[in-house]
Amino acid sequence: MKFLSLGEAMVELSPAEGGLFRRGFAGDTLNTAWYMQALMGAGVGYATVLGHDAMSDAMAAFIGAAGIDTSRIRRDDSRSVGLYMISLADGERSFTYWRGQSAARLLADDPDWLGQVLAGVEMIYVSGITLAILEPARRAVLLDALQTAREAGARVAFDPNLRPRLWSSTTEMCAAITEAAACCDIALPSFDDEAEHFGDISLQATAERYAKAGAAEVMVKNGGGAMLTWYRGAMAPVNPGAPVTPVDTTGAGDSFNGGYLSARLSGASLEEAARKGHAVAAQVVRHPGALMPMDLLKE
Repeated sequence: MKFLSLGEAMVELSPAEGGLFRRGFAGDTLNTAWYMQALMGAGVGYATVLGHDAMSDAMAAFIGAAGIDTSRIRRDDSRSVGLYMISLADGERSFTYWRGQSAARLLADDPDWLGQVLAGVEMIYVSGITLAILEPARRAVLLDALQTAREAGARVAFDPNLRPRLWSSTTEMCAAITEAAACCDIALPSFDDEAEHFGDISLQATAERYAKAGAAEVMVKNGGGAMLTWYRGAMAPVNPGAPVTPVDTTGAGDSFNGGYLSARLSGASLEEAARKGHAVAAQVVRHPGALMPMDLLKE
């Protein structure tokens, strides 16, 4: 397996005509796996924990039907899947969540299973949300498993995806994100979030902080504006070109990650990968919902 995304997938309710909502399945790590599959065509897997209920079955079937490997999904008898609802205003989104019953919160409860899931993978992808849904002791289990996988030859890519509502405090969030950065090879922070919660005054400050934490490669996203790449001390700005008018920004960063990481796995330079990430995200934000149909996505 070339790429394995690890995290929480949820039921998505997105606005439709007449005040109704459209049911889908999404979640930051699933979104990135979706775009990796769309761009790579094979070798992409998704790992999570689902229930044994009808909605969990529908989610697993949906992921598998997209061509994403579901063999590393575990089932739990006591829980189901979480749900979120999207509200839109001028293309910008806000979310309401129901996720207390999510089986993905048990992702690191079985260290042996987790170690097996991460074995033999070229690149592993996790996010700050993957960390946030776990109890602190289980978070430590996940980080240990990621470090073991790195020692066995895997590369770990990490999007901090800062969501303070999922944490007990901003202090806890920032400490956990910094700890996770030490276990990653590629960091994919978004500057606006990093500036708000870490106090970074520039893209360079964000890149330097993640590099200092241990990441050899940092891709600082900037909401469609000029970006910054950092690789082993070499820093370079990337101008993505003309901005686009979004219909729905849900999944923008996740789809960027899919474009960027698929390019890096194919041997592209950081600048080429950044431009591909932007090109993918620019298409996605002009479609409703987090997951743009794969057959509509253009290289």
